[in-house]
Amino acid sequence: MLEALSPQRRRVVLGTGGLVLILVLALVVTGVVRSRAAAVQPVPQDQPGPVLLVPGYGGTGSSLEPLAAALRAQGRQAVVVPPVGDGTGDLAAQAEHLGQVAADVLLRHVQGDAGAASVDVIGYSAGGVVARLWVREDGGGSVARRVLTLGAPQHGTSQAALGSQLAGGCPVACEQLVPDSDLLRRLNARDETPAGPAWITLRSTSDQVVTPVDSAALDGALNVTVQDVCPGTTPGHPDLPTNAVTLALLTSALGAAPPAVPTDVRC
Repeated sequence: MLEALSPQRRRVVLGTGGLVLILVLALVVTGVVRSRAAAVQPVPQDQPGPVLLVPGYGGTGSSLEPLAAALRAQGRQAVVVPPVGDGTGDLAAQAEHLGQVAADVLLRHVQGDAGAASVDVIGYSAGGVVARLWVREDGGGSVARRVLTLGAPQHGTSQAALGSQLAGGCPVACEQLVPDSDLLRRLNARDETPAGPAWITLRSTSDQVVTPVDSAALDGALNVTVQDVCPGTTPGHPDLPTNAVTLALLTSALGAAPPAVPTDVRC
């Protein structure tokens, strides 16, 4: 094709092509620079801020109010994140909503000259998956200091798979919590504990909602089972928000010191 052109026109075409290539390379480099600029900036680990409590699948948040009250009794600001709709919709939309609540809480916190510009997050059940989505995909890595998940189906639960099969399909969040769903494959494809916060998980070997119970553990987190601390106890999934080990983790995991397994728990 170029051979049919005059030498002068050939030079123009080649010059234009080279300019386009340079522009494309410049855009690629700019994209890389912007990507690096958007890298996670972890917040200080020794400065606790407000605590956001994220309810589970279909939850209204009422089950987390006793936990919020315990935090307030310790002098922490605690906010139960209201669900999006009935709490059974897209987990990614719920993660975006968590980010909006976090921004609002931090704005009021900083305006009040209250100290650390970060939040801690407690995610109960599916709320723990929402928290991890927020950290990984919605900028939460530069906002969250600690994330504590309680019985969270981070790798799915067979109960969601059963519900999906028996009912001929279930709400969006239920489908997303089926093991090996598109959302969970994406979320678990890389480091299970996204950069930024320190991660702590709690599960009970008696949990019959998140099955298998090891679905609630994360590589790179401080993973605790209730029975590690209180052998012989058998709390179920609904008991986790008010369990003695959970309450003890408010200090040992969400305090200013590095996260640790709680001791001297009244089982």
